[in-house]
Amino acid sequence: MPAALCSTIQLNCSEPNQPALLKALGPVFNLSAIRPVLNTSTTTNVRTFFTLYGILGVDEKAQLLNTFIWLNYWWDNEFATWDPVQCGISKISLPRKKFWVPDIVINEFMDENTAPPVPYVYLYSDGRVHDAKPVKIVSSCNLDIYTFPFDIQNCTLTFNSYIHYAFDIKIFLGRAADEITKRSKRVMTTMGEWELMEITANKVVSEEIDNGIYTDKLQFHIRVRRRATLYVVNLLIPSCFLITVDLFSFLLPPQSVDRSSFKMTLILGYTVFLLIMNDLLPVTGNAIPLINVFFSLCLALMVTSLLETILITNLLCGSADFSPIPHWVRVLVLQTMGSLVLLPQQTKKPKDSDLKISTVAAKGDADEKPPGVENKAVQQLRSLSKDLQAIRQQVEQQLKGSQSSEEWIQVGFIIDRLLFGLYIIFISVSFITIIIIWVNSYGR
Repeated sequence: MPAALCSTIQLNCSEPNQPALLKALGPVFNLSAIRPVLNTSTTTNVRTFFTLYGILGVDEKAQLLNTFIWLNYWWDNEFATWDPVQCGISKISLPRKKFWVPDIVINEFMDENTAPPVPYVYLYSDGRVHDAKPVKIVSSCNLDIYTFPFDIQNCTLTFNSYIHYAFDIKIFLGRAADEITKRSKRVMTTMGEWELMEITANKVVSEEIDNGIYTDKLQFHIRVRRRATLYVVNLLIPSCFLITVDLFSFLLPPQSVDRSSFKMTLILGYTVFLLIMNDLLPVTGNAIPLINVFFSLCLALMVTSLLETILITNLLCGSADFSPIPHWVRVLVLQTMGSLVLLPQQTKKPKDSDLKISTVAAKGDADEKPPGVENKAVQQLRSLSKDLQAIRQQVEQQLKGSQSSEEWIQVGFIIDRLLFGLYIIFISVSFITIIIIWVNSYGR
């Protein structure tokens, strides 16, 4: 008998076939209620690993990860060993209920296992028991969706005995984590929008309860990454198109085009777009996703653009009714801001018609002659000169009245161009910041 089996019970088969082995295992079945060790101080070492067959989905609102795995357990049964030559077989499949099975649970399990049951286990001639079964796991997972849809989730599955302590049952990793990851990627058939990155494992530092009693745990960390193509095409690209259209709407001439109606239509269309695409956005109470900040920023920029258009339109259309422009506004806006946006203050030059009127009037006065020598042509010229002087006075009064209006209109153009520049800078900085956060998150 090998040295490794000195502490086990050796079964004897009357014939080298399965019925004889099954008959010899009869006493072992009667011991299925107790842990299969001859000495209670002996620890049962359970080796475990799994293959991730499918990622069924992630529930952001409930913070749940749905997966389907093939789970494997190995442990030793000291009550059942035999000589494979004498019994004619090295392993046999038997009903699970006839053996003691370790009470290994997954701490993060949140729902019933709906996978089909497997009623059999394999028993080997050296006493090893192999338990393999499919498990549909609905596990709790602390999801971080701040960088949605470029988020990477790290969920944990913790295996430990529910009632036994570490001096009874210890759990060990049955296969290297790299092999588990490679096999899972090779056989995985259902991932949906999620891509498996890696699976790692580690033993948890045992938690001492009291009097030296502690538990033994094994943790698997499943790292998955969301496929963001769907969200980029359906959410981000249309938003960028709409905000670009709103940006270029600043190029429309506000004095001849109803720019406010155009911007209002954009805001209405963007609101309808967000309502339609609302089902694609995650719902959670832990954090606000960055994409929601992106949408809110786009909507806020559109509303700000509309308010700016209303202000400019009011300046252009109602400038005739405004009081003369204050000195500080003239200095701050017309001179300082105007130079900044390349719209310097325009100086008003006298028109040629005014000069001609003045010249004709002055000439008419200079050519006045005594009434006895003036002829009919000179009288008509004098009368025309007086009419031109009256017209000139009226024109000057209108020009003085419209000078304030022109200054207010120029203030409107300067503010419009200044806000257009600030709009471009704010959009560029905000979008570049958000993109950097997403790229750094997705590349981890």
